[in-house]
Amino acid sequence: MRAAVLLPLLLGACAPAAVAPGIPTASVTATAETMAVRSADDAADDPAIWQSAANPAASLIVGTDKQAGLYVYGLDGRVRDFFDAGRVNNVDLAETPAGVIVAASDRNDEARAQIALFRLDTASARLVPLGKVPAGAGEAYGLCLWATPGALTAFIVIKDGTIRQVELDTTTATGRIVRSMKLASQSEGCVVDPRTARLYVAEEDVGLWRFDARASGSPTPVKIAGTDTSRLVADAEGLAIAAEGAGNGGWLVASSQGDNAYAVWRLADDRYMGRFRIVAGRVGSTQETDGIALATGDFGPAYPAGLLVVQDGDNQPAQNFKLVSWARVKAALRLP
Repeated sequence: MRAAVLLPLLLGACAPAAVAPGIPTASVTATAETMAVRSADDAADDPAIWQSAANPAASLIVGTDKQAGLYVYGLDGRVRDFFDAGRVNNVDLAETPAGVIVAASDRNDEARAQIALFRLDTASARLVPLGKVPAGAGEAYGLCLWATPGALTAFIVIKDGTIRQVELDTTTATGRIVRSMKLASQSEGCVVDPRTARLYVAEEDVGLWRFDARASGSPTPVKIAGTDTSRLVADAEGLAIAAEGAGNGGWLVASSQGDNAYAVWRLADDRYMGRFRIVAGRVGSTQETDGIALATGDFGPAYPAGLLVVQDGDNQPAQNFKLVSWARVKAALRLP
């Protein structure tokens, strides 16, 4: 979660100086950016990516304005649609037999979490509302989806660190809570690796955790990394996975919000691989990033190996999302 406006002035919490001297941090530049969200101050939060296999240039980005609703952007950053969903915080999407399903953590009632469901009409780039699924008590915060043959599961992260696993029926916009897990303090970012059935969750002031994503699996988390002053600087925020690479399992990317950077781990063995910042180039740099999304594969000439989308907490006149070539990140960190 982005700190209140006064906190950086009082504490210097988001200054790059928080990282110990000598810690290598690579630099990459963004290729494009989206139009700013309409709400002022702390508004843009989390993106999701739909990849068009038939026409990579027609791929879409869904992003939250957590004070107003959901945007749909083209890869040129232009707004293709806006849906007035109110206070939705995190967003994810999944390909299903029923189409591309978009889910957002709905916090319009802070005492009663819900999952807002939509279908993304990829031809018109418009969101079609399907309904809201109750997800138990507490303020809805983080959210990620897990699509398996014949099933779609949502993990909704309540602000106090509770994680509820909800089996969704998108035809009726209903759901069933099948499991609950718990981290000790405020948590938000999450992502599932569908190849290994592992759920990763960021506990903001503590670090990164891994769970068995299966409903029958153990609810006990395994710690991947802690927050510190060298790799992952609190808050630990958005999480994304690059599912690629023979033998290495791909990569886990986390937003190191406290020093405006991003850290990478190898999924096969949780080995730390390095960190990078997005610096000014064709478009501006990024600061205080909340949510991130990553999809590998062909997104056209500008993104030949994949697309990384990150929230920019300091864009002017209002927050937006930056688009980064995943090939640039891999080259900067010398990832195979």
